[in-house]
Amino acid sequence: MRGPGTLLINTPQIELWPGGLLRARSNHDARALSRARHVLRRKRDGRFLAADLPEGLLPLVHRLMHEDGIEQALDALDCIVEYRREGLVRVGQLPLDRLEERLAGLGLDAPGYQSRTGLELIAEPDRLTLAGFDRFRRPLWLHPAAARAWTHMRDAALREDVVLDAISGYRSHDYQLGIFERKLARGQSVAEILTVNAAPGYSEHHSGLALDIGTPGEPPAEESFEATAAFAWLRERAGGYGFVMSYPRDNPYGIVYEPWHWRFATA
Repeated sequence: MRGPGTLLINTPQIELWPGGLLRARSNHDARALSRARHVLRRKRDGRFLAADLPEGLLPLVHRLMHEDGIEQALDALDCIVEYRREGLVRVGQLPLDRLEERLAGLGLDAPGYQSRTGLELIAEPDRLTLAGFDRFRRPLWLHPAAARAWTHMRDAALREDVVLDAISGYRSHDYQLGIFERKLARGQSVAEILTVNAAPGYSEHHSGLALDIGTPGEPPAEESFEATAAFAWLRERAGGYGFVMSYPRDNPYGIVYEPWHWRFATA
């Protein structure tokens, strides 16, 4: 099983996943993924683009070299050995491009949204580390500093018979846009969605420093979490591990109370 130190290399449009963590969606992909050292995955829809095999790169889509962002992804693939040599010390940030187009598609302008909410644009890190798995057995990716702090905090709570489980961690700008698109398709308005979800580019999850926390038997991302022993433990002890609750009641951002959302604030 892969553990701490396992890297996801992030580029603006394509993620480089370590082999063995992605589920294949076809027999063809399954054969490739079973032998892959890394998998190139399109961020906007999760499509597998290529498998990095011991004998070379295997395209999983037609016209791979015409994919948006493929050159940056291949450059990053060539640098993976260097990333490991650096020991996760220097985590960079991806450029904040394409966001105006995303926001315009939702009928939002960046300056107006920032002025109205007080939220700031948040860049994605260029690499993340595996911090275990979330409640749904999905890989939990976090900024390396947040991953270490989350692991220490979760283990400390468990020693006091308090179980903390992760609901979600890092989300890309593209993933956040997908949340809006799915809710719009269900008939919600942008204004309604913005009371619960930050606009693409403005979610703390983009940084890899924030995660949603739950506890067994409690539904995810519900206000009822504040009545649990897990929340009481977090309120008393999370600060000692560098975590703060981002959206208390009556927060200045216009976001609903989120007792489950915590951010590592000392990276």
